[in-house]
Amino acid sequence: QAAAQVMGLDTAITVAGLSGNFQLNVMLPLVAFNLLTSITLMSNTAKLLAERAIATFKVREDNLQVPLARNPILVTALNSVIGYNAAAAIAKKAYQGGRPIIDVAEEETDLDRATLERLLDPTVLTQGGLPE
Repeated sequence: QAAAQVMGLDTAITVAGLSGNFQLNVMLPLVAFNLLTSITLMSNTAKLLAERAIATFKVREDNLQVPLARNPILVTALNSVIGYNAAAAIAKKAYQGGRPIIDVAEEETDLDRATLERLLDPTVLTQGGLPE
């Protein structure tokens, strides 16, 4: 409902903008009112959404770990260590087999599990840069 109201206010602002001659637009009060109303409406709606919906979300770590471990994007962290082609082959094999990237990488490379865990740690990867 709020989005529909803001869309209507935006349309009125557009029409008001077309109504001006030269630099004199008698519709500027309408533009200002509708813009401020839209901002207020959307900020109140965002606050309500945050308080009543998003704040009550519960993250289920168990549901996150399995798909994350199988996500082919993880192999990009291995590119600098084993090369792009080898990393791409690991991603493809893991995807086709529905297996975690780390398991396939352990089989296909000479890197030990501890090194792979360090290189493929999603938390470290989200912070930018290359793992050391």
